[in-house]
Amino acid sequence: MTYVVTEHCVKCKYTDCAIVCPVEAFHEAPEMLYINPATCIDCNLCVAECPVEAIYAEDEVPKKYQSWTEINAKECEKYPTIAEKKPALAGALTLQQWKEIDAKKESGG
Repeated sequence: MTYVVTEHCVKCKYTDCAIVCPVEAFHEAPEMLYINPATCIDCNLCVAECPVEAIYAEDEVPKKYQSWTEINAKECEKYPTIAEKKPALAGALTLQQWKEIDAKKESGG
């Protein structure tokens, strides 16, 4: 099993997760991070560190984010690994903002 970075990381790119990864499974794209499923050792350390709750265990990814499992596997190969703390992107959303966006999507608004 692996862990999966989902939509909440888009245009945020908090790197708290990457610095705790013991195997450098995170890859840095311009607008988000991805987890390499071939490198991930299922340690779970990254989940608690993500300030926007963007990371899920592969078998716990909500249905609305299922496509992100394949996206991580494909996209991680295109970008270098990251194991250092960097500032989040300008305008990065908070967890509360993501919850509001999710609530609007679910209500059809």
